[in-house]
Amino acid sequence: MDATPDTVFIRPFQAGDEHAFRALNEAWIAAIFTIEAKDREVLEHPVEKILTPGGHILMAVSGGRAVGCGALLAMPDGGFEVAKMAVDESLRGRGIGRMVLVALIDHSRNLGAPRLFLETNHQLANAIHLYESCGFVHMPPDRVKPSPYVRSDVSMEMLLPSGEALLR
Repeated sequence: MDATPDTVFIRPFQAGDEHAFRALNEAWIAAIFTIEAKDREVLEHPVEKILTPGGHILMAVSGGRAVGCGALLAMPDGGFEVAKMAVDESLRGRGIGRMVLVALIDHSRNLGAPRLFLETNHQLANAIHLYESCGFVHMPPDRVKPSPYVRSDVSMEMLLPSGEALLR
């Protein structure tokens, strides 16, 4: 498939996207890390674990096929955790991950979220660079809470314009 940012569009999760959401995420996690119990819980039940509690999932689609995805998990402070971002391995490096991340940021802004939070791993240099280039900053250790994921050792956040005044 010759997916480029010009042939990819981002849309909200729809019924029937469950398999693609799970497969995209399991493929990248299993390639580098171990799929953890928390991964299984969320990936096997995205509607119940992400959407029903107030979160959102966006899908990147090209040629009628899901080629990427990302989720926003609702947080108690009204913000969202950016999670479960994945791009089809054969299409990485083509800007699709950036498209998904920018769409998640824009969606959060439109919802009036005060901030975005994410966890990642120091080995994922390309992902960390992407997050930094989009405005995420590393959180100081005293503000980092323990993660439910063993692999998570980097915490980042982005204050959104609507939330900057709320957090001062």
